[in-house]
Order: sequence, then structure tokens, then C-alpha cells
Amino acid sequence: MAALLRRSGILRDVSHLLAPSSTHVSAALADAPVVAHVVRAGFVESVHHGTAVVTAPDGTVELEVGDSSGAVFPRSSSKPLQALAMVRNGLANDGRLLSLACASHSGEDFHVAAAREILAGAGLTEADLQNTPDYPYDESARIGWISSGRPRQSVAQNCSGKHASMLATCVVNGWDLATYRDPEHPLQVAVAETVRELTGAEPSAVAVDGCGAPIHAVPLRALALAFGRLAAAAEGPEARVATAIRDFPEYLGGTHRDVTALIRGVDGLIAKDGAEAVYAVGLPDGRGIAVKVADGSSRARSVLLAAVMRRIGVGSDDVLAVLENQPVLGHGQPVGSVVAVGV
Repeated sequence: MAALLRRSGILRDVSHLLAPSSTHVSAALADAPVVAHVVRAGFVESVHHGTAVVTAPDGTVELEVGDSSGAVFPRSSSKPLQALAMVRNGLANDGRLLSLACASHSGEDFHVAAAREILAGAGLTEADLQNTPDYPYDESARIGWISSGRPRQSVAQNCSGKHASMLATCVVNGWDLATYRDPEHPLQVAVAETVRELTGAEPSAVAVDGCGAPIHAVPLRALALAFGRLAAAAEGPEARVATAIRDFPEYLGGTHRDVTALIRGVDGLIAKDGAEAVYAVGLPDGRGIAVKVADGSSRARSVLLAAVMRRIGVGSDDVLAVLENQPVLGHGQPVGSVVAVGV
């Protein structure tokens, strides 16, 4: 019967998919302990593994859960570092527009308008954007966008502020616009150099991020160190980036985002959430925090971060409660929660 099914094309040979893989698994994932329980009506339904680290200003590790020497793709947590490279290379924007350069924004009207403002300031249009077209991230904004009959557009996608700012930086320097996402482009070479400098680490891998731009794998503790350095900067491009994030957190995230509430709620703090359950924080005293949930689940990401912040005494109960608000639903009603363990 199996042979007949194979001949008919219904059953295909998938042995090549089961062969041993040479893909490297980072210690931040392979050795990650359980850091969160998903509890439904008092019963632990699922568990999440993860890694977390707090670094001192000199890069030494003050707190570690799992092996933070393992490399991860910071995903959108890299955006403040990417924006720093742009500022160092002539991007003149500050305030809300610079915060949007660091953003995974929600696609609310003010986000889209600001992305268009960055483009117009550089003499460009939405047609120059090369980030992946999408609907707004925010639910209400997405419903409104679709209801109005608009298709997925690059300007509505959460990375449009970064891509508009990348293009604006290219205009300042006379760099080619059509290839700005290429890892060998001068802009992306500058980004890689900034990542090396701020993290103190050589990227162990380079890949294509969700929006189409390059992304660099660095140790989780190196990501924390970089955020501590940004947050503690008193002057220069680093201080410009940190100030923009602090002054305009709604442009970094959105009206209903936990990262916005976190930045607003803790004086001097900067933060950036990232896909695949990464979160990075910089404190004004130069300490950095970074967390990564091994399975990429965002529901455990902020809960793990809140547990680390409670452990080191940073943040009020009200602010941390926003991060911890990950209810488990039954018939549309809360019947449990995601809770941190082992931190």
C-alpha cells in the first residue's frame, strides 16, 4: 500500500527531512531552563524555557538564568543599535522621528504619518521602501485599515520607521537606494560595525530579518551590555538615541504596548522588544538586561523580564504588573496566567 501511495504521489519520501542537521543550536536555547509556567485553573498546562541576564556597566554578569554566552538573533531589539549607526552617519532626525527609527511601531495613524514625514524630508516616497508590506500591528488600527479597503503596505508595517530612516541616511551620504538592504551596502557595513562596537562581540551569524534587513547574532549578555551602554550615555549619538526613546516611547511601540508603558514608568530606562521572544533593557546606571524565551513565545517574554526586574529591584508594582499581564483564557474569561519560575 505504501508503495502504491508513493507511486501516486500521495505519500512522498520525507527521509531527507529527518536526516541529522548540521544547524548550530545556541547554548541560550539548548541549555535553557524552565522560566515560566502556563497555569490553567491551578494546573500547569505548559512550560517555557528561557535565558536571562543582567550585566554590570563593565560587562560582568550580575545575574544569569541559563547560559547567556549563547548567541541569539536580537531581532527588533537590534533597532536602537541600527539607529545609532544611522545617526553616526549623518541622520539628522531627533525626537519622535528618531524614536520611530528604533521602532516596531503599532501602525497607528501617527506612526504612519511620521514614517511618511521621514521619507518626505529626504525627498523620497513610499515607493522607495523595501520592508515587507503588511497591515498595522495594532488590532484597532488593523481593522480600520482593512475596513477602509487598503491593502498591505510597507508604510503600515512595523519596521517602516527604520527603513525610512535607513533610506534617509543613504540620501545624506549619496549611497545607492536600491540596494540598501544588502549586507555589503555601506549602510549595512556601518550597522555591523556599530553592533560589534556596542556589544563587544563579533556576530556569529548574519541573516535576513522579518522586514528584509540584515540581522546579526550576538551573545545574549552582549546585547544586555549594549543596552546598558546606550542608556548610560551622557552625550553624543548614543545619548541622542536614548533620549529619543525616553521622550517618545509611544513612537517606539504604540498606545497599547507594554514596551511603551515600561519606558514611561521607569525613569531613565530604555527598552526594545523583539520577535521570537527577545527583550532588551538599558538602565541609566549602565546595567543591561536581556531575556530570550527559547521557543519564541511572546506570552512568556515580558513575564520573564518582569521577574528579572523584580529580582534586581527595578520598577514599581504597577509597571511590572503590565509586563506580567498575560492571562490564560477559558471561554473568553481569565482562568489562569503565565507565571515566572526559577528566576
